[in-house]
Amino acid sequence: MADLKRLYRELVSLEIELWNGIQERLRAEYDLPLTSFEVLHMLSRRPGPRIQDIAEEFSITVGGTSKVVDRLEAAGLCERRANPNDRRSSIVELTPGGRKLVAGALKVFEDELELRIGSVISERSVSEVTAVLGTLRAAGRALDAERKAAGQTPVPGARALKQPGRPAS
Repeated sequence: MADLKRLYRELVSLEIELWNGIQERLRAEYDLPLTSFEVLHMLSRRPGPRIQDIAEEFSITVGGTSKVVDRLEAAGLCERRANPNDRRSSIVELTPGGRKLVAGALKVFEDELELRIGSVISERSVSEVTAVLGTLRAAGRALDAERKAAGQTPVPGARALKQPGRPAS
């Protein structure tokens, strides 16, 4: 029988250790928390999202997303502009300083991924693990949707973007 509890512990521990290792480098080299990098990186790939779009991308609450964007905006890394398609919302865009920061931080992020994953397992293994994890995530989302539709509990709600194992800041 498969040891699902061991797999769970390994996945969670890996996620925490990977998060902490990458965040440590980003903080040391750019004074940038990984949560902030993730949002900045998303903005660099997908210009002009609304707060709602960012929240959906990371499966977090709109309130938690607003707090992250508020901090990034206060630091001059992004700005909100009126949404030309919906006067009730705004879009978020990187500033020139934000684009410059994310470009440098992306190199650190990619280097750390290479050190922690790419140099340890083959490209084929990366593809296989990625596919398996995608399958597990899709199945979990389908289960959650099915339970929600049936009115069953507990149904995991959106969580605040945070460092694993630590409260959102």
